[in-house]
Amino acid sequence: MVPSNLKFKDGSLVRDDFNRLMTTAFNGASNIVQSGGLACLDPEGQKEISELIDYYLENAKILRETMESIGFTVHGGVDAPYVFVELPKSMGSSWDAFNTILEKAQVVTIPGAGFGPRGEGFLRLSAFAPRDSVVEACERLKVALAQESVAKTK
Repeated sequence: MVPSNLKFKDGSLVRDDFNRLMTTAFNGASNIVQSGGLACLDPEGQKEISELIDYYLENAKILRETMESIGFTVHGGVDAPYVFVELPKSMGSSWDAFNTILEKAQVVTIPGAGFGPRGEGFLRLSAFAPRDSVVEACERLKVALAQESVAKTK
């Protein structure tokens, strides 16, 4: 740290020059971040990114098809790793549905209310999980929601 009263011969503050030097020298992404970004752009990086996208889109497909098989109307999960599930009125608010699913299936969802007023009446499911966790969550959802028959009472 440069003392705030330290001055050059001309009276200007050393602190100001030091600050300018440091902010110039350390402005921008670090070398390791830049290297990581470049690695994503080479052929091997592009291949890995493509494989990850396919993996998560397959997870989304599993989630989407599961919720449809239970009787829900779903949106998304085709070109993005998120599935939005329309909730029947019988499930109450998106927070009510979140709580019911958490208690009965031990599956964490995202209440639509968290996305603003237009999100109420929906749950969001995320495909960002290991495949076996997605499959297990889907099995739990089928059992818990079939018992409740909530999807069928729109």
